[in-house]
Amino acid sequence: QVQLVESGGGLVQAGGSLRLSCAASGNIGTLNDMGWYRQAPGKQRDSVASITSGGSTNYVDSVRGRFTISRDNAKNTVYLQMNSLKPEDTAVYYCKARIRRPTSVTFREYWGQGTQVTVSS
Repeated sequence: QVQLVESGGGLVQAGGSLRLSCAASGNIGTLNDMGWYRQAPGKQRDSVASITSGGSTNYVDSVRGRFTISRDNAKNTVYLQMNSLKPEDTAVYYCKARIRRPTSVTFREYWGQGTQVTVSS
């Protein structure tokens, strides 16, 4: 069994900061790419940022320069530092990880349960 548990969401004023964390636990063989997605009410879930196991990162244009994704491979944890938050960043944020279980030869994607981020104007 593999679980992803997110934390760090909340309510913040525009211009403020939040740091999200997502810890993977359970029967993990190899932890590959990790990423953050967000879904606003009535909209589809979109990618925000991703990071490879080697540390290469990618961001959607709307957050580049404001958000920073990082990971601690020893803790199987990915972070999203969000600065200069805007009301349009309001959404439920989900983390995703590609994980190979020890008894498997293939990777599959796992999702966290989501954490609410609300930015007031």
